[in-house]
Amino acid sequence: MVKNSSPADRYALVGHPVEHSRSPLIHQLFARQTGQNLSYELIDAEPKSFETAVRGFAAAGGRGLNVTVPHKEAAFALVDEISEPANAARAVNTISFQGGKLRGENTDGVGLIRDLVVNQRVTLPGRRVLVLGAGGAARGIVGPLLAARPAELVIANRTQARADELVAQFGEPAALRAVAFEELPSLAAFDLLINATSAGLKGDAPPFPGSLVGSDSVGYDLVYSVNDTPFVAWAREHGAARSLQGWGMLIEQAAESFFIWRGVRPDTKPILKQLVR
Repeated sequence: MVKNSSPADRYALVGHPVEHSRSPLIHQLFARQTGQNLSYELIDAEPKSFETAVRGFAAAGGRGLNVTVPHKEAAFALVDEISEPANAARAVNTISFQGGKLRGENTDGVGLIRDLVVNQRVTLPGRRVLVLGAGGAARGIVGPLLAARPAELVIANRTQARADELVAQFGEPAALRAVAFEELPSLAAFDLLINATSAGLKGDAPPFPGSLVGSDSVGYDLVYSVNDTPFVAWAREHGAARSLQGWGMLIEQAAESFFIWRGVRPDTKPILKQLVR
């Protein structure tokens, strides 16, 4: 436990909505584990208020922000300095305030890969992977997924133009292609299906054909909930071998943000066990 009479360094998550977030608890557990003196809060900001919220938090003495939907692309446009992963993704989920400047990073991809490979022991090389959605959540994971050498990585979006734009961002490698949702019924089942849409936040049933799921498929929802998300339930109902929520990614990407801000990396295993339980 931190014993320090000085004021705690302030951090926060900014998004819309944010009331469901477990990020404050996770960072409090990280701080307790590593002996860091910090606080972590939630800032609900609509898109029109995003920049005001960020600059206001910095002016009030904040040290850094996590950014969640729908602001990751807006954060990319706002920051003064950018890390290579964030630049490749054109999306930012972690902001540091350094010398009056905003530095943007993206920890989503490394968080997802760590959870899939280390925690869930999912094999990625040579597998067929489908990412549903082409917004800010998807942008942070495409580069790291490509680096894992899948046989095929398909980006599907309601409007194909947005999926095409995301594919073009990575130079259109042979393993990567874009499709519209309306083309999904013509595709064979995938080894890994990742939901990067925000539909689960509203409780909407996934509008995807069950033929995308095979008996060996793994379904992974970037959204997380105390109960099954609609995507998790959908993948399970259609026979997926495993259907997972994004708790592990949430914790792993948070640990990477914590390391960027504090210079110390928390042990995620006990935190993951505690939250999932």
